[in-house]
Amino acid sequence: MVLIQKWLPPSRENWELISSAWQFFPLITAFQWVLDWYPQGKTSNNFRFNIPGKLAWATMEAPGFITLLYIMFTLPKELGISELPWGNWTMAGIFTIHYLYRALLAPLVLNPSMSPIHPLVWAMALAFQLTNAISIGGWLAGYGPTTAYDWAGRFHIIQVGLAIWGSGLLANIYHDDVLREIRRAVDRRQRQEAEKTGKAPESVDKIYMLPENGLFRFVLYPHYLCEWIEWAGFWVVGGWNCTPARSFLINEIATMLPRALQGWRWYVAKFGRDNVGDRKAIIPGLL
Repeated sequence: MVLIQKWLPPSRENWELISSAWQFFPLITAFQWVLDWYPQGKTSNNFRFNIPGKLAWATMEAPGFITLLYIMFTLPKELGISELPWGNWTMAGIFTIHYLYRALLAPLVLNPSMSPIHPLVWAMALAFQLTNAISIGGWLAGYGPTTAYDWAGRFHIIQVGLAIWGSGLLANIYHDDVLREIRRAVDRRQRQEAEKTGKAPESVDKIYMLPENGLFRFVLYPHYLCEWIEWAGFWVVGGWNCTPARSFLINEIATMLPRALQGWRWYVAKFGRDNVGDRKAIIPGLL
């Protein structure tokens, strides 16, 4: 029990260890640049132990915000902090809002279907979420700012950060829905045909088309770019010295950039270079 208490919520020594090590996560993602293997989503395979997409996504993403909130409600008591300032709860709130959408609402309610996920990918994503949650949660719950004075004089900067975060979230949701609508349209058409023929409609798990709306006209992974914008705004809210927020943004880029480039190659192989056209992977006109 003592061992668990030292890690969740983390002691200051363990939190510093995790936060320091977390800054080196991009070194771990180096394999993504040389190994063209990521069995999730459009690049998933038929491995017999794959986890159903919706279940896998919810169970690997939700533990992050749950862990952060647990730390926020338990660590201050251990440190003798009677009340955390508003800035801490603001950051915890926007973190939670993102993952309520990303981990629960999107996969379980909004997405018509999701491709299966390899258990190794699931485990790596879960480890990412837990490590990130402990790093950010520890900073917000007592090892970072602990008084309103720590946030004084930054209100206008925080407003800018919240505007950046909110813009990124809304754009993320919009571009996610562009992808969802592709499968919704196919599903509607198949159900109409099924009613006429009396046959059960086919699964839309592996239905892919080239999306055209929004930033999809310029890049194939605008939802990734919009998520980076979100967490850049999150870092702005926390301030330059909020190392956990900075690490989160850098680590997201480190793992999502090679995945987007891999996905760009997948689109070219499936639809042809002429159909992909001048669209880049993730940054309009550049990459």
